[in-house]
Amino acid sequence: MWFKKLLQIWKIKDLRSSILFVAAMLVIFRLAAHVPVPGVDTSALQDFFAANQLLGIMNVLSGGGMENFSIVAMGIAPYITASIIFQLLVMIVPQLEAIQKEGESGQRRINQWTRMLTVPLAAIQGYGLIALLRQSQVNILPDLTPWRLFITIVTVTAGTVFLMWIGELISEKKIGNGISLLIFAGIVTSIPTFIQQTLLVFDPSQLLNMIIFTAIAIITVVGVVIITEGQRNVPVSYARQVRGTKMYGGVNTHLPLRVNMAGVIPIIFAISIILFPPMIAQFFLNAQSAWIAGAASWVISVFQNQLVYGILYFVLVFGFTYFYTEVVFHPDQISENLQKQGGFIPGIRPGAHTAAYLKNTTNRIILAGALFLGIIAVLPLVTSQFSGISTLAIGGTSLLIVVSVVIETVKQVESQLTMREYEGL
Repeated sequence: MWFKKLLQIWKIKDLRSSILFVAAMLVIFRLAAHVPVPGVDTSALQDFFAANQLLGIMNVLSGGGMENFSIVAMGIAPYITASIIFQLLVMIVPQLEAIQKEGESGQRRINQWTRMLTVPLAAIQGYGLIALLRQSQVNILPDLTPWRLFITIVTVTAGTVFLMWIGELISEKKIGNGISLLIFAGIVTSIPTFIQQTLLVFDPSQLLNMIIFTAIAIITVVGVVIITEGQRNVPVSYARQVRGTKMYGGVNTHLPLRVNMAGVIPIIFAISIILFPPMIAQFFLNAQSAWIAGAASWVISVFQNQLVYGILYFVLVFGFTYFYTEVVFHPDQISENLQKQGGFIPGIRPGAHTAAYLKNTTNRIILAGALFLGIIAVLPLVTSQFSGISTLAIGGTSLLIVVSVVIETVKQVESQLTMREYEGL
């Protein structure tokens, strides 16, 4: 069955071209991730990353370019941060909310502002990474003069803008979300490294722990698939309308409300936010004021505590699932469209009552989805604490992102196939 589907995709010229274009963009991204910034001791850098779980997760979010300190070392993390900022501002600032409601033109303006904000954020985060590496025990950045520091920051900032451009080109092909696919590509290419690191620290006495982790990985995959595919069908009826001598409508259908409308975005948002405080604290470790340096050290130690990290990770994934659903799902617009088309939910009055019903129903559905997604997110962390293998936590987060991105991409490809079948008819 799947072979016939692949054959069908390959026979459609424009769909085949889109897939090949996306694959070429991902190859370019991976090539850029292996071009290091001049003057960096890459072997010392990789050893430093292997010994730091927090940096390992930052490397996952950057798409794998950070461990080589490549020209795309910052990845698309600054762009994700800029997107979070503007999505929060849209919900807070009435003027931005009005611009977003202008439709496609308003969204283009917000996207342009997001790109502009990405540039200074990339420069700041690039400087933060350099400051973090310079404070390490190993000499990763020898002879870093002010001029070379400036050139390095400009280089990694340009790399982020380059990846942002590639991500938008991929999204335009409607074969998946470009930003998610860049992270996906970085994770997939780093899987052999995770396996190697796990085998290096493997002890035959930990065989039971490895079996348990494998079982949890399978549960994670199954759970993400169930949550992503799960939906509630809200019945919708269309009233009969007589136009001239013809009668229209009078059909019963349904409105699908997905359990997880946000996809993988809550995971990416949660990791971005949870890594921000310790990264900022790195700037103040050597502050002249004792209490500032102590506060920075306390922040870093708190976030290195696995219990605190796990609780914050769960809460952020849970909260961002609701937040992003609020951004992408608009019950008022759906209610208005249903009313214009003569549709209604049986037993619910059109207009404001329908919007309130859809919002309450969505909140109940998302509660189960957000809880389950948060539990799946922290399961690998719990397992790594019992097994003592830190690479499992990174692998679990990666697995969660990979499965979600694969499902999202497959769905977009299937929708493209369905659209072309209708065009053929």
